[in-house]
Amino acid sequence: MTYSFSTAELGRKKSCAKQDALENRLTCLADAGPAAIEDRLCEIENEWTAGRMTKAVTGAAIVVGVALAMLLSPWWLLMPALGGLLLLQYLFFRTSWLGAAFHAMGYRGGCELDREKMALKALRGDFRHLPSIHEIESRDDIARLEGEGGIVMEPETAKIDPREAAKSVLEATKS
Repeated sequence: MTYSFSTAELGRKKSCAKQDALENRLTCLADAGPAAIEDRLCEIENEWTAGRMTKAVTGAAIVVGVALAMLLSPWWLLMPALGGLLLLQYLFFRTSWLGAAFHAMGYRGGCELDREKMALKALRGDFRHLPSIHEIESRDDIARLEGEGGIVMEPETAKIDPREAAKSVLEATKS
């Protein structure tokens, strides 16, 4: 029995594979502790994106092409013209040929890096002191109710499973 997949299905499978890899990476880092999360955040800061590579290569093509045209032959002006066209394509369209090539080589997009950074910061606890619009209970109201003999809430002391933490952080950082 052979299976044939449409390009959309293959794209979803590839996306799921990336999701699993990121989820596994976040799970491992959450389990390893704050030092591992900090190290990964430093690695991400130094990682080049497909867009950054596209801009670097097109800029280099323009500069090198102009230099070669001045030194050797005016035919080298085709190189900066091509670099300019690739840069314009990158600027005006959602995807570019050069960006897609770098993405295929393993460079990630800026959104992917930002998502991983936000997930790591959430796992590290950077956002726990920020107010949330989802908190419907007021601590003052609960304290007053408890002081009047009302319900008493027990604090949760159970440690969160790293896999569940990674899943909920990834869900929260979806664009």
